[in-house]
Amino acid sequence: MNIYKPDLMDVLEVNQHTADIKSVKIAFKDKSKQQDFAFRVGQFGIFSAFGYGESTFNICSSSTWKDYAEFCFRRTGKVTEALWRIEPGDTIGFRGPYGNHYPTDEWEGKNLIFIGGGIAMPPIRCAIWYALENREKYGRITIVYGARTVGDLVYRDELDKWAGYKDVKVIRCVDPGGETPDWDGEVGFVPAVLEKASVPADNSVALVIGPPIMIKFSLPVLSKMGLADKDIYTSLENRMKCGVGKCGRCNAGPVYVCKEGPVFNLEQLKRLPEDY
Repeated sequence: MNIYKPDLMDVLEVNQHTADIKSVKIAFKDKSKQQDFAFRVGQFGIFSAFGYGESTFNICSSSTWKDYAEFCFRRTGKVTEALWRIEPGDTIGFRGPYGNHYPTDEWEGKNLIFIGGGIAMPPIRCAIWYALENREKYGRITIVYGARTVGDLVYRDELDKWAGYKDVKVIRCVDPGGETPDWDGEVGFVPAVLEKASVPADNSVALVIGPPIMIKFSLPVLSKMGLADKDIYTSLENRMKCGVGKCGRCNAGPVYVCKEGPVFNLEQLKRLPEDY
């Protein structure tokens, strides 16, 4: 068996969210594989544009959706430029799922705080939908999502849907100067908006994914709110390369992130080398 050989996937749907971000729905050409395919929210896949290479992205659809899988990407280089041009009916490659997952079983009975910035909404989206589809298992859900400008927000229509669920609070924000005349959300950086919102943090876990600077300044806010390091989670998906621990790109001290991650809590991250 060749561990690097991708499965062939049909492109079912392509949606453009911003000037440089698209999401793609795909399904296995082999229908039996589609029915048998299973993953846990938080896992990632490696997606191929044939002739150009492959890139790593979180599977941003819920693990309960069986007819297709979805990934979302930003147009940044050779591979993503090729993926940008795909259309329904085209074929791409997929390897996965890889990595560990969000510990949704351990989160049962707790309040959930989801914090995301920009392109980081897709890897959080899968967990949000999973929690909403299993609403009775979780307490309050708070979603804080920000981007540089209004035009950089992704899955904006779903933010409104989520806000309609019972005990779900959605806080949208853009950086100062990124608002439009009709913007009705918050204006400010995510950590400041999170602190200002005074989100109840009793019996809670938090998932925070976004630009490193956003995460850096959000963590002290979460600690100040009373969350323990073991209850604050993030994903190091951007460290992935081969997905199977062979290339060494994701190595951090004793850890191979693609095998033991990409999901870690803050307690675990603090044990990794400081320069990671």
